[in-house]
Amino acid sequence: MSECIFCKIIKGEIPSKTVYEDELVVAFEDINPQAPVHILIVPKEHIPKVDEMKAEHEKLLGHMIFVAKEIAAVKNLKEGYRLVMNNGPAGGQAVFHIHLHLLGGRQMQWPPG
Repeated sequence: MSECIFCKIIKGEIPSKTVYEDELVVAFEDINPQAPVHILIVPKEHIPKVDEMKAEHEKLLGHMIFVAKEIAAVKNLKEGYRLVMNNGPAGGQAVFHIHLHLLGGRQMQWPPG
């Protein structure tokens, strides 16, 4: 998707503070952090919403969570962290390219909002 901001970040057209990259995903710091550590883990494949994922994406989602765990270890989030994936406008999704938020470095509250 040529107009997708995350696709542009993946292609290097928009700069980001990348913290991890492999053949499936890119992880970078959120430009509007909601916690001291706020990393977005984004698949390189453009998938607009969780509702549009297919069976072949199951391993990709597991990989995203595994990458989040690895980044959390590097960021020393030993006390815990939160993983969030929004789906659709009512779910709080603002960029329509699936992504996983890794939030940490402070006490999380419940309910989240």
